[in-house]
Parts: sequence; structure tokens; C-alpha cells
Amino acid sequence: MTKKKDVAWLALNNDRPLFAFDGIWTQFNGDRGTKSKPIPGPHNGYGFLTAAPNAVVELIHPKAMPVILTSQEECDVWMRSPGDEEKSLLPPLPDDALKIVARGPAKT
Repeated sequence: MTKKKDVAWLALNNDRPLFAFDGIWTQFNGDRGTKSKPIPGPHNGYGFLTAAPNAVVELIHPKAMPVILTSQEECDVWMRSPGDEEKSLLPPLPDDALKIVARGPAKT
């Protein structure tokens, strides 16, 4: 039997303003599913980029954290940048830019 982990809610501050994950989307045209029951495409694929965790996230997930965009300007850079400018968004948020605002047992 495995021990259930607590759920942790992270936010930029106690007011819990919205933020965005640095993500990508693509469409795949082909079969997905099992060989015996393939599902023909097109299929939408989504993902988000990760970085090394900051000290707050490392307590919960030591391997990685999503790249978090905290302002409209950062979202604009990610959506419109033609080159290396978006690389500035990839480092994890500073430790003081994210906090655990709620914690509790996972629902069963």
C-alpha cells in the first residue's frame, strides 16, 4: 500500500492572481490508441515546458517545475518572440515569487 501525498496549492501570493504555464500545442494526424483499437486523427497534443524547481516547489516535486509566466509582457514574449528572447523565461521563478497557499489531503 502506498501512502497518499498531500495536495499543495501554489500561488504567486495570498491574493492568488492568475498566471500562465509556458506551453506548446500541435496537431498530430495519424493513429493513436492501441493496435487493436486505433483511433484515427487528427489529434491535438499539448504540453508545457519545465525547469529545475525553485526551493518552494522542490519541497513538493524535487525533479522539475513548470515554467511560469507571471505578467502579460512575459506572455507576449512567449507568444510573439521570433528568437532567443523567450529563453529568458525558462529559469524557474525566484524562491520568493511562489508560495504554498493551501495544503491538505488528496481526495480519494
